[in-house]
Amino acid sequence: MPRARDILQRFRPAGTPGAAAPAGVPADRVTEMAAELEPVLARLAEAQAEADQVRAAARQEAERRRREAAELAAALVATARREAAAERADAALHTTRRAEAEAAAVRAQAEREAAAVRARSADRLAGYVERVLTATRAAMEEAGP
Repeated sequence: MPRARDILQRFRPAGTPGAAAPAGVPADRVTEMAAELEPVLARLAEAQAEADQVRAAARQEAERRRREAAELAAALVATARREAAAERADAALHTTRRAEAEAAAVRAQAEREAAAVRARSADRLAGYVERVLTATRAAMEEAGP
């Protein structure tokens, strides 16, 4: 890592034009910058590789969770279908029992009404028979022997 002094050295003002300066080798700024940035970029490459590994692991984990969720959903649907069939059967049984109870109640009411009609007809029948016999005898007496 370059020191702060090295970085600030780059911004040192250049001399004014004038007399010739002592001969020297010009500074290779590209090489200096490459040498300075190389460790940082190497660390970035390591971080990028680590990030790629984290992303790949996250994708695998997400796929695993999706599979588990799909399996759980399928199991829940299968259970719900089984329970729905059982509920339908229970509802049908309940409805059948209720209909049978209503039919029995209607049948019992009809039997009570029929018994009442029979009782009324038995009470009235004797009077009607007597009337019919009386009317028949009167008609026969009028007709003669």
